[in-house]
Amino acid sequence: MERMVAEDAADVERARAGDQEAFRALVERHSRSLFRLAFRMTGNESDAEDAVQEAFLKAYRRLDQFEARANVGSWLYRIAANCAFDLLRRRARRGEQPLDPDPEGSAGELPVPSSDPAPDRLVFSGEVRHRVGKAMARLSERERSAFVLRHHEGMSIEEIGATLGLDASATKHSIFRAVRKMREALEPMVAS
Repeated sequence: MERMVAEDAADVERARAGDQEAFRALVERHSRSLFRLAFRMTGNESDAEDAVQEAFLKAYRRLDQFEARANVGSWLYRIAANCAFDLLRRRARRGEQPLDPDPEGSAGELPVPSSDPAPDRLVFSGEVRHRVGKAMARLSERERSAFVLRHHEGMSIEEIGATLGLDASATKHSIFRAVRKMREALEPMVAS
């Protein structure tokens, strides 16, 4: 982990000096995790790809603003989360409906660990994925973003608030509402 942080810092310095290969190394190193984040937030591949592309473009343009003492990965995450959230806001302003999660429900994928691949476990796991995907699609953009950043990406309340432009109280409230809605969606499965 420390090696990657050091490589990131070195690549940023080289990219600032005009080395495009150094920036390409950052893209290759972080694109997969940024795509996962954007996909969880937007719920579809095309929007996630757009958000990641926009995030790397913004990062490239802002290389001179990056503070060397900060973590490059965290900086890129914040930019990508903001790009995904902005995309969701633009979609809402235009009155576009969020796309349904894919039929497999992988947008909110929560695998059920099992060492025994019994058919009943596989069916239950598929049903959980389906319900989580549907529940994620029903969350507002702010709730989905806050939920993903907190529970999938492990960000702090302060980091989420900074990313979404919310104060700590509004951030906590968005996460609380999202968790409550997710529990309600999954409750029938627990009661069974």
